[in-house]
Amino acid sequence: MNRTRMSTAKRVKTWFQIHKWTSLICTAFLLMLCVTGLPLIFHEEIEGLEPKLAPTLPANTPKVSLNKLVETGLQANPSKVIRFLYWDDHQPNTVTLSLSDSLTAPPTNFKTVILDERTGKVLEEPHDQEGFMYVMLQLHTDMFMGIGGKLFLGLMGILFVLAIVSGLMLYGPIMKRFDFGMIRTEKSSRLKWLDLHNLLGVVTVAWAVVVGFTGVINTLSEVVLGLWQVGQLAEMTAPYKNAAPLTGQLSSLDQAFEVTRRAAPEMEPYLVAYPGTMFSSKHHYAVFAKGKTPLTERLIKPALVDAKTGKLTDMRDMPWFVNALFLSQPLHFGDYGGLPLKIIWALFDLVTIVVLISGLYLWFARTKATKAQIARMGESKAKQIENAEILTLNSPPTDD
Repeated sequence: MNRTRMSTAKRVKTWFQIHKWTSLICTAFLLMLCVTGLPLIFHEEIEGLEPKLAPTLPANTPKVSLNKLVETGLQANPSKVIRFLYWDDHQPNTVTLSLSDSLTAPPTNFKTVILDERTGKVLEEPHDQEGFMYVMLQLHTDMFMGIGGKLFLGLMGILFVLAIVSGLMLYGPIMKRFDFGMIRTEKSSRLKWLDLHNLLGVVTVAWAVVVGFTGVINTLSEVVLGLWQVGQLAEMTAPYKNAAPLTGQLSSLDQAFEVTRRAAPEMEPYLVAYPGTMFSSKHHYAVFAKGKTPLTERLIKPALVDAKTGKLTDMRDMPWFVNALFLSQPLHFGDYGGLPLKIIWALFDLVTIVVLISGLYLWFARTKATKAQIARMGESKAKQIENAEILTLNSPPTDD
């Protein structure tokens, strides 16, 4: 009997230590992610409040050729080169160009030019790397530290998942002895907050695991891109490995989009990467198409179009790990169910903030109580009392 009791005590203490240290290490960063994540959940609604740039014109107004739009954008920025062209769903009747100092410049080196796709006029050259939403996004994704920041936040996400699992391992045995949702209001303030901490943690556990796991996947975006580049993209461009450098005028951009539409009529091209960029090769337009339905619009298919001849050379479904990234990104912010799901996501986010803050309070309160015990009766005796509290659950193990 004593051996069983000692084994149980050892197991509980192990889970307690795991829960305590994983929680303490990641809590400050998780609080930052929860706070910055709140406005990002509603980024589409916030962006929708921005005034529409394109004027109202008759519905049958013809569109300017993509080649002409690119030419106009480059004429306004003669020292730049174009890397990407894409459509923004929040700004109808516009085409956006992403320009840079060179094709191989860092991803942060870019300038955005928005043009009216019907008149060909430049509507705006926004400053994308400033403003409240930009700061929130950068803090949430990499803390302005690039790939190092992303991987660090990924590690914090892993610790968060471990904290959740260890918390469940501790809370489960407690609930065998008490009613679910028990909050001992007649006891000390620390025990009341402990019960609330445990209850809210259990209520949000499924959401927290989903958001934590998808967050970890999102931090690996650059790793996933690198794997795709050395894998599928390298296979698709292999026939051009020893081809002569691309010179002269490029083939029609409009033709590249039309070729892609014919190859995948169930999809709609929405972005093109120019030859020499990280998403293409030195000889191809990489035209990315997405599904036309809510269920398929997150699945992307790249088409490589010879930038000299305008012919389609390859088009494939993305590997599973790339699709996993594309599917996890909207799930992380609750983008799959419209505004109702986003409101639910925001409520869970707020509850998680309470869980994190209460966890910090419980740890400080426990530390203060332990120091007081040591002062009264000595370290050895205080340690024995602390161990007894953990085992008997008078001060349950999740009190961190």
